[in-house]
Amino acid sequence: MFITENFLLQGGTAIRLYHEFARDLPILDYHCHLPPRDVAGNRQFRNLFEIWLEGDHYKWRAMRSNGVPERFCTGDADPYDKFMAWARTVPRTLRNPLYHWAHLELKRYFGVDELLDERSAPSIWQQANERLQSPEMSARGILKKFKVAAVCTTDDPADDLAHHAVIAGSADLATRVYPTFRPDRALMVDQPERFNGWVDRLAAASQMEIAGFEDLVEALRRRHDAFHAAGCRLSDHGLPHCYADFTEGSAVAAIFDRARRGQAATPAERARYAAELMLHFGRWAAAKGWTQQIHLGALRNNNSRLFRAIGPDIGFDSIGDWPQAEALSAFLDRLDREGALPKTILYNLNPADNYVLATMIGNFQDGSMAGKIQYGSGWWFLDQKDGMEWQLNALSNLGLLSRFVGMLTDSRSFMSYPRHEYFRRVLCNLIGREIDRGEIPAEDGLIEPMIRGICFENARDYFGLPGVR
Repeated sequence: MFITENFLLQGGTAIRLYHEFARDLPILDYHCHLPPRDVAGNRQFRNLFEIWLEGDHYKWRAMRSNGVPERFCTGDADPYDKFMAWARTVPRTLRNPLYHWAHLELKRYFGVDELLDERSAPSIWQQANERLQSPEMSARGILKKFKVAAVCTTDDPADDLAHHAVIAGSADLATRVYPTFRPDRALMVDQPERFNGWVDRLAAASQMEIAGFEDLVEALRRRHDAFHAAGCRLSDHGLPHCYADFTEGSAVAAIFDRARRGQAATPAERARYAAELMLHFGRWAAAKGWTQQIHLGALRNNNSRLFRAIGPDIGFDSIGDWPQAEALSAFLDRLDREGALPKTILYNLNPADNYVLATMIGNFQDGSMAGKIQYGSGWWFLDQKDGMEWQLNALSNLGLLSRFVGMLTDSRSFMSYPRHEYFRRVLCNLIGREIDRGEIPAEDGLIEPMIRGICFENARDYFGLPGVR
């Protein structure tokens, strides 16, 4: 058996910390990409492909590296054939976190102890598909099974939030499900064709005409209010780097007008335009008591051929290497000087920026609450054992680990909840080893509140999500 009760736990102290303090805590998944429609409709997945491979760009990247043609990743191949292509890839993922995650997920969802490969795949496919027909394995059943207290999905301001309205009216769902305000498309003035279609959708959702930049801001503000009424308490912004090229409103309005006429903004114009909008988003978040999440450093859609053929978010993104410190500092400082800096979580994709962000958060703590500015968990390419430990160590060395709001799934898959277990095991192993070496006191009165806080309670208290206790 590969996934044992003490998987990743080295030594008796780590084992005890995990099983006594961390294992049974609820999950607060405050940043993910689960489709709200699947929760609203309580989707019952027909087979292992649908729940496990349908939108998982982590697996697609590994499969391509193993020589698997694209039709078995994002193409029109039969679901079973796609699964078999993945099964043939899994043995080649040794020392890749996918090997850990795949077997942890098979164990927790389907009770499968076999190692997945081409020989075991047919029986695992059959066993999993039979299990998927049970109510426990529906979208809502999974949330209950894994004790998910709350889920914050990622939603565009132009979304009508109809699925969230259905979820909110579901008396049988204990998990709270709320939208997150993700206005990245509002910044796309350098891509007029995509931008203008989105502005038209935003106009419909906000029920107003958008004739100029001021109208755009008002439409976004209306949607911000609507999201708040739906229980939203977080915004999210995926940026290559922060924008701090602050300029007067008339110049920004002209950039918007040109984009509406089909003229793409230059990089400098986009930076000025984005800086203005990001200030609005920050001010609104502060006024409503929200948390803004800023994800920095993704170099997206590197393969232009496949981007044109298939689209975004299919596994052709990587780590970017932009300077982060100065613009990030200027953006946070501008909001702070206005008294409008909201609770903020900073995430970096480039591990070279770990200490940049871990020190930056200390510049803007204002004493109004513990851990107001957070250094976020290992994200995307860093949400594996090494990346988690790097983030935990940087935060420990430069800030207060005990105030950390912990892990999230950042996933489109209902099969990702063992990521929280994985993180909790890594955390308890890290702390347990240091206790065993005499670097931390062996005092449960110190250790238990920290572990419980990081794994659940800090996030519960920090975000203030309605009905989450």
